[in-house]
Amino acid sequence: MSDPTTLERQEVAPAEWVAAITRARDAAYTFFDWLSAVDQTDDGQAPGLDVVCHLMDGSTPRALRRTMIRTRVPEGQALASITGVFRGAAWHERETHEMFGLEFEGFDDGTGLGLRPLLLPDGFEGTPLRKSFVLAARASKAWPGAKEPGESEHTKPTGRRRVSAPGVPDPEWGPR
Repeated sequence: MSDPTTLERQEVAPAEWVAAITRARDAAYTFFDWLSAVDQTDDGQAPGLDVVCHLMDGSTPRALRRTMIRTRVPEGQALASITGVFRGAAWHERETHEMFGLEFEGFDDGTGLGLRPLLLPDGFEGTPLRKSFVLAARASKAWPGAKEPGESEHTKPTGRRRVSAPGVPDPEWGPR
């Protein structure tokens, strides 16, 4: 039995991004699914982000056709917004901007407020999905729970039997 879904993949230059998305929409890929980025700073190529857009064509009742369009945006450059093609891309472009620091030229979500924070708290600095982002909280203090109860120098053992998580074998288990 064959797979009823098909996935087409297309690589385009950043200058062709909006035109490629528009061509796909005009070719019946009218359902915008998602858009995001992948930080590719360590893949041996020039630093940059791979921006990926996933569209679907649900017009055929027996099969679901999908297409994935990808472009590589060099570090520090902006990418044209596709909000003029798919209004639903606005949320995804805001998230990608906030998490990866990618600028989208011509972004318009109808509010006139431009690219603004979406998920992170006010005052947050940095782009947390970039490989260069340092998790400062983990660098400055130890992970809570680094020691089991009774192992700390501040507490005395209670004599209680230590309980392991479900599926963890007893320390007595195994070959001797």
